[in-house]
Amino acid sequence: MQLSLELIDIAVRDKQVHPRLQGRVTGHVRALLSEGDGGHSQTHDLTIAVWADLPQDANEADTDMALMVKAAGIIARLKRRLAGK
Repeated sequence: MQLSLELIDIAVRDKQVHPRLQGRVTGHVRALLSEGDGGHSQTHDLTIAVWADLPQDANEADTDMALMVKAAGIIARLKRRLAGK
């Protein structure tokens, strides 16, 4: 039986400038995942703590994208580990 784990939705929940490291933003990203194994499926609503180093001229959209890319990378590593690779 093949287990599947798919990212359904991803969004920045909150973000803030790091108090000591200039150019670093920390935050939390909400990721909605669907897990399936044949005929059964389960939805998982996860909150992932992330950080990103950004240039000074980064705008709001750049910041959100950087945080979501970090979270997507964490999810990709989780999927690889669950697949045994």
